[in-house]
Amino acid sequence: MIMPDRTALRRARLASTAFAFSLQKDQVVTDSGMKVSVLRLYPLREPVSGRRYTLLKIVTESGLVGMGECGEVSAADFAKATRIVAEKPATAYEVIRQHLLPWPGLQAAVNMALLDILGKKAQAPIYQVLGGPTRFKARSSAALEGETDAALATSMKRAHVAGHRAFLVPVPRVGAPNQGQAFIQATRRRLDRLREAGGDGVDFVLDGAGLLSAGDASSLAHELERFHLLWFDEPCRLSTLSPARKIASESVTALGFGRHLHDPGAFQDLLREEVVDVLRPSLALNGISQIRKMAALAEAYYVAVAPHHNGGPVATAAALHLAASLPNFFLQEIPLPVSEADRRMRSELVGASLETVADGFAALPTGSGLGITLNEDALERYRERPA
Repeated sequence: MIMPDRTALRRARLASTAFAFSLQKDQVVTDSGMKVSVLRLYPLREPVSGRRYTLLKIVTESGLVGMGECGEVSAADFAKATRIVAEKPATAYEVIRQHLLPWPGLQAAVNMALLDILGKKAQAPIYQVLGGPTRFKARSSAALEGETDAALATSMKRAHVAGHRAFLVPVPRVGAPNQGQAFIQATRRRLDRLREAGGDGVDFVLDGAGLLSAGDASSLAHELERFHLLWFDEPCRLSTLSPARKIASESVTALGFGRHLHDPGAFQDLLREEVVDVLRPSLALNGISQIRKMAALAEAYYVAVAPHHNGGPVATAAALHLAASLPNFFLQEIPLPVSEADRRMRSELVGASLETVADGFAALPTGSGLGITLNEDALERYRERPA
């Protein structure tokens, strides 16, 4: 359901009024040394996979350091965000987040970094600052890589050895809309082969990546009902809700949507129309506080939350704290690079234990803030510099 323009305008005016005086320069700050003094970006690129992500470092006047993560950031956007955040108290993380909404990725990174600082100030993990934990470990999943069924089976074996018991499986290559029965049967054979290789102790999410037509996605969801997927992820595009309604009305297969969405209203539309069973907000796009708001909406509809994450290890730490703070958390993707060079880079940045999985679960960080210690030498060494 699309919100009428006049309603959106009224709400925008209300929001602007509410925050008009919240970040004035002469604001009295009672938390000594908590003003933000330094913001610095570190664009990174894994050497083999080419996976890119940007780390944000925020330092307060007292020397407390917070780290955040997002996707690629332009110099112009970073300059605008810096003017908003600099000299503001880190404790005002929610007010600052509201002012950064026009820049979703930066909003996410700043939110993570300010919460990291707040946790260090309180000498507690972020999930305790946020009222948790709701659990003591987080169920994990790994995305399988490969073009063929054999390559995916090999990828699953490697992920299984690494401790994962749930896997995101890509649909076969989509050549054009309306693939027909051949495509449906190829997908079924792929999942059957992986089930045979993995045994009864593994679960699967089918990743449509928004590539399928509503007809193909609906036929596939119906065909796979007895396969008992955890859910069918992004089966079609969400340019309108009509395709999602069609798929949801014709199958009992659980559906996941949301990895490309940022506006909470768009998530609420999915919930109101009852077309989503697993909400999939992107961590790099939304950050911790924004996803907590979305999860609160989802909880009222008995919908689970499984944040999307395909970035770096700082975001993995944020994801685990988020998982511990959400009553309706379901599953967390943790990137599992194929290359030893990529794995070494991630472990050198924050330590190897953070992304370690055992029997399908990742342990929660226990240190203050994000619970990680960033290797500054590794950060400078892997920093991607302009050509």
